[in-house]
Amino acid sequence: MRIGVVREIKPAERRVALTDAGARALVADGHDVLVERGAGAGSGIPDEDYERAGAKIVGTDDAWAAELVVKVKEPVAGEYDLLSEESVLFTYLHLAADRPLTQALLDNRVTAIAYETVVDDRGELPLLKPMSEVAGRLAAHAAGQYLMHPYGGPGLLLGGSPGVPPAKVTVLGGGVVGTQAASLAVGMRADVTILDTSSHRVRELEEHFGSSAQVLQSAGGPAITALQDADVVIGAVLVPGAAAPKLLTRGDLGLLKPGALLIDVAIDQGGCFETSRPTTHDAPTYVVDGTTHYCVANMPGAVPRTSTRALTNATLPYVRRLAGLGVDEALERDPGLRSGLNTRAGTITHQAVAAAFR
Repeated sequence: MRIGVVREIKPAERRVALTDAGARALVADGHDVLVERGAGAGSGIPDEDYERAGAKIVGTDDAWAAELVVKVKEPVAGEYDLLSEESVLFTYLHLAADRPLTQALLDNRVTAIAYETVVDDRGELPLLKPMSEVAGRLAAHAAGQYLMHPYGGPGLLLGGSPGVPPAKVTVLGGGVVGTQAASLAVGMRADVTILDTSSHRVRELEEHFGSSAQVLQSAGGPAITALQDADVVIGAVLVPGAAAPKLLTRGDLGLLKPGALLIDVAIDQGGCFETSRPTTHDAPTYVVDGTTHYCVANMPGAVPRTSTRALTNATLPYVRRLAGLGVDEALERDPGLRSGLNTRAGTITHQAVAAAFR
């Protein structure tokens, strides 16, 4: 099979969908790997490394014309004309929050498989997990940075100082993102509270964190107090394939401390705060009603060398399966991979995505 690795053009996005080691494995399997010129440069992988791995360096049109096109981020408007019914697209899509892209995929009758809705045999999201882990850790780093005065913050050190209390961090959601954000914030000596709706997950988190973080069921007085006291609120909720639920309205901002920081890691799925809108690494924050919002839509793009390798570790087995068996047979054999199918032949094929557009 011809596998195209295209260059990301979203602002400040420096990841690439496949490392040179991944290309070498696919070439060894007997496939042609076509890498768009310069695709790996932002991740520290020059064209020459791909060529040494047996891949071919090609132009934009040739990479997009491959039978299987692998990306990192969803296609942006400048790439819609490159979408083709003859190519299968394998990438992050987040369609529930992106009507124009969804329509472009339908109009071009694209077979599109979304990393974020592929499921493994344990019901987990193996292709979302590595970037969720990175994003969660980056959320804690962002908290530390944007509490500092030079970055527009109130001038707090996340971990405090001897005799001075640490900043209070409230994490909404105890999944992969929330757990990673809380773990790093705890390591930075912040005062951390995690809120989750699931009593089962609350018990798991209590066992995991012990006395190093407070874990609460996200209802009632204690949860409201955790928000009112927070210097930082990290939104870390996910409904696979669907738009993120709005956990805080604009009116709720009045509950927060003046100068509080909201970090919305769910922004790719539309954001979990009513006042959230996507931002970039070049202009990551804005202020609404005295509350600073950090809503960067491709947080792992800030650490492309780490992110690219973590992503390839997760996606390569699926790319090999799609290429080795052919797309139809791979989808037929693997129900979890079939869960990743979002559009085909002009139809939305994922229930949660379809529900978002009813």
